[in-house]
Amino acid sequence: MVIFTFFALQSSVFRSLSGVANWLDPASTLGIMAVAVALLMIGGHFDLSAGVMTGTTALTVGIVATEFGQHIWVAIAAALVVALAIGFLNGWLVTRTGLPSFIITLGTFLMLQGLNLGLTKLFTGTVSAGGIASAGGYGSAEWVFASRLEVAGVEFRVAILWWVLFTALATWVLLRTRFGNWVFATGGDEVAARNVGVPARRTTITLFMTTAAAAWFVGTTLAVRLTSVQANTGIGQELIYIVAAVIGGCLLTGGFGSAVGASLGALIFGMTQLGIVYLRWDADWFYFFLGVMLLLAVLANRLVRRYAEAARR
Repeated sequence: MVIFTFFALQSSVFRSLSGVANWLDPASTLGIMAVAVALLMIGGHFDLSAGVMTGTTALTVGIVATEFGQHIWVAIAAALVVALAIGFLNGWLVTRTGLPSFIITLGTFLMLQGLNLGLTKLFTGTVSAGGIASAGGYGSAEWVFASRLEVAGVEFRVAILWWVLFTALATWVLLRTRFGNWVFATGGDEVAARNVGVPARRTTITLFMTTAAAAWFVGTTLAVRLTSVQANTGIGQELIYIVAAVIGGCLLTGGFGSAVGASLGALIFGMTQLGIVYLRWDADWFYFFLGVMLLLAVLANRLVRRYAEAARR
């Protein structure tokens, strides 16, 4: 709210309805990923391959639809299978080897980065997959993933609606279902969770697959919206997802956080990213402000946790 008030007072464009539509757009795709990453962080793990996986799924949609000549929904389904397989592999390796998820998914990140470039060049002869709009069924896919909703004469991306729905669904799962209890228990103390009957391994694998599914959704949205995908799409975004989740209240140690908080973190990211542009500040300073917000969020989260622990005694 403080950030919104600051930018709104400084720029009339920022607080206009069209301005709101503009900064909600980047926040929406980021928010979808941030919610999934937040669930994984609450469960005590990280996925450094989440960003590049959005590129992998987007490229899969583009290559299958254009180079293999398949209907776009077949391409989208193939991308989902690829994403879920990667998520399952990440989760399985983490639970079976006992290695930190940071290391496992860093390896996945590097492998996917190489595969994205190598296979894109192999199939297309370039570093991008384009022509997606010419695929059969593109119109229906565009309606689902990239359509616009008009409100008071201003167009809002449908991704904003999907973001709200995913946040609501994730919140319900965390707070109202047995699986949500398993997530908090696994992230808080995995050994203790197992001792009381929580299927920690299954929960962890499911969380990694959930993150992969979110990457598929965002990747498909980018592919359908842009109709052309670069081989380096998504690289570096994984850190932004983690930052949004941490700003929203997720602890790096697991066991605490919320989907709503992660969405608010993504909202702050979107407002800051576009607010700097509207104020005509040097955009090179954006990551400096992002780093400051991350440090402040980590310190605030630490203080809140200490206060909560002291109150229990």
